[in-house]
Amino acid sequence: MLSIAALAPQTLNFGGMKAPAKKAAPPAFAYGLPGNFNALGGAELNFDPAGFLEGKSELEVNRYREAELTHGRVGMLASVGFIVQEKFHPLFSGDGGPAIDQIPALPVWLWVVMGGGIAAAESYRINVAFRELDGEKLKAETALKPGYTPGDLAFDPLSLAPEDPAEFRLMQEKELVHARLGMIAAAGFLAQEAVTKATWGTVYGLPDF
Repeated sequence: MLSIAALAPQTLNFGGMKAPAKKAAPPAFAYGLPGNFNALGGAELNFDPAGFLEGKSELEVNRYREAELTHGRVGMLASVGFIVQEKFHPLFSGDGGPAIDQIPALPVWLWVVMGGGIAAAESYRINVAFRELDGEKLKAETALKPGYTPGDLAFDPLSLAPEDPAEFRLMQEKELVHARLGMIAAAGFLAQEAVTKATWGTVYGLPDF
């Protein structure tokens, strides 16, 4: 009787048929990263008209977001630089005129300083975010480290990051929006100066700005 009782739960499976396995729920859009809104102003979310995220793993999507944030931060700095640099030169004697013409005329020592600063910042970012290469294959299993949050380099000298998770996510979305706008603005400044050969102030009627 004890043997029958022990086997009963295994045999009472409704005619030998197993219960249907539950299907795993599909992952959230962009695996839940901040910034899920329609850039064209529509009510529909999950805005990915070119299908960049289709079939991508979470680490691949995180790598896209890391690249977007990195370029966006550079874009924000560049757009401010275009506005300020054409009339304000605290580090060297500028010749004025379009910023794209000033860049090749920078003194050599400034190129060295900028190059060293960029190399140091990128080295730090790589050490924090990216996986080490395999010594034999000279490739990494994935680009980013598992568990790494895109853009989070633990650099917050002014302690601006909120401790509340909801407020922190809102700040992440704000940075992302400004980063995207900064990239578009920097590209616009580059195109405008390349075509007009004039500063943005001259083009918009503010030659003395």
